[in-house]
Amino acid sequence: MGDSLASQVILVVDDAPENIDVLTVVLSKNYRVKAAPNGVKALKVAFSSVPDLILLDVMMPGMDGYEVCRRLKDDPRTKNIPIIFVTAKGEVEDETHGFEQGAVDYITKPISPPIVRARVHTQLALHDQNRVLEEKVNQRTAELNETRSEIIKRLGRAAEFKDNETGMHVIRMSHYSQIIAKAIGMDDVEADLLLNSAPMHDIGKIGIPDNVLLKPGKLDTDEWILMKKHPEFGANIIGEHESELLKMAHTVALTHHEKWNGQGYPNGLSAEEIPLVGRIVAIADVFDALTTKRPYKDAWPVEKAADLIKEEAGQHFDPTLVHAFLQSWPEILAIKEKYAEVTTPII
Repeated sequence: MGDSLASQVILVVDDAPENIDVLTVVLSKNYRVKAAPNGVKALKVAFSSVPDLILLDVMMPGMDGYEVCRRLKDDPRTKNIPIIFVTAKGEVEDETHGFEQGAVDYITKPISPPIVRARVHTQLALHDQNRVLEEKVNQRTAELNETRSEIIKRLGRAAEFKDNETGMHVIRMSHYSQIIAKAIGMDDVEADLLLNSAPMHDIGKIGIPDNVLLKPGKLDTDEWILMKKHPEFGANIIGEHESELLKMAHTVALTHHEKWNGQGYPNGLSAEEIPLVGRIVAIADVFDALTTKRPYKDAWPVEKAADLIKEEAGQHFDPTLVHAFLQSWPEILAIKEKYAEVTTPII
């Protein structure tokens, strides 16, 4: 077999060691095989090093295969992995439920080695073809996407101008967001979507009256209640769309002020209830706000801002994302220098 097959990784998930052993023997000649004995371990393995295909048992204690599949499909890093259910459950209704969760195929136990090899080969081939087709579509629509992204950036800058900003804030924090996303394994397509949707995070500030938004002193209770509505205003401005870019922009606008400990706004979401992109943008936005001079404060030194981000891991911010941010420190500093503030506003 060629190196291209041998380099492909299959993740086998089953609570019975003997089943893992059988599938490993069947597949190890042609593929690199990783194993997980339960759903929690499977998610950890998949998120840390994305496999090319997953063979997933359904009936497991704790988190069953359907729930594992749902979580994988809900995460941008793993949503495109082909998943084949391998289970003793062979009823039609069980197969239907598996396909509804996003599985591409269904194999019943006891397995037939030739069938397993054939199904795995077919699904990997289809997945590769889909990726090639997707690349061609992306190339053909590049100009349209660039135009749409530029419009979104300009609208994001409009919100910053209203808040006495130059517009460079949305550029820096968008690049910081992309860096963090890539550091945790998000693929290039999703990371680029985040880069181009993050500028809309504060578009809702357009709906905040100037006497509140530009107030030099501390906001009173009523003013603060109004200010905390800007994520919802932003989500309403963006609206509901089929566009993946605008869907992500909507999510970012609505959730970037939520906190890991549940004390954020507007909905008091906590931990992984907060969409991943909202958690990423929260770090990028706060870091840039801290390290940028504003009418009401001086810019913090980058080291002081990084220390605060670190201190807030597990409180304001997702600890895993904080680690990724700190591990990407040279890239973060490079972006800060490249897109430093200018004296003349960018229009």
